[in-house]
Amino acid sequence: MIQRMHEKQRGFTLIELMIVVAIIGILSAIAYPSYTEYVRRGHRADARAGLLQAQQWMERASTATGVYPTTLPTALTWSNDNTKRYDIALAAGSTNAAFTLTATPKGAQVGDKCGTYTLSNTGVRGANGKKTGESGYDPDCWGK
Repeated sequence: MIQRMHEKQRGFTLIELMIVVAIIGILSAIAYPSYTEYVRRGHRADARAGLLQAQQWMERASTATGVYPTTLPTALTWSNDNTKRYDIALAAGSTNAAFTLTATPKGAQVGDKCGTYTLSNTGVRGANGKKTGESGYDPDCWGK
């Protein structure tokens, strides 16, 4: 009778459950950083698109008036858009003859490896304080 009772009891042992928990923990430790980097890459692509959109607006305005505007419309700056992880602005020193646009990270994007993006009227791109061709410039910041 005791033997029949043991045969009917089925389930997982504590060791089996701990092995499953350990496997899930290891997989999570590998997957979560990859996921967060994937999300950051998406926000970086959004910032680059915003810079290119602002650059096109500046060029169209320059074609119409003969000079570059010294301010951006609010819609292009993303300052009131809480869904965006970057703020777009004209860099200090921008004039009606030349400009540099910046995309500054905000919120969860602060501390990103690419940092602040820049784009000038001559098409020179920059990321994290370095411009294309300079030592320490990471081409993946504009490439991915």
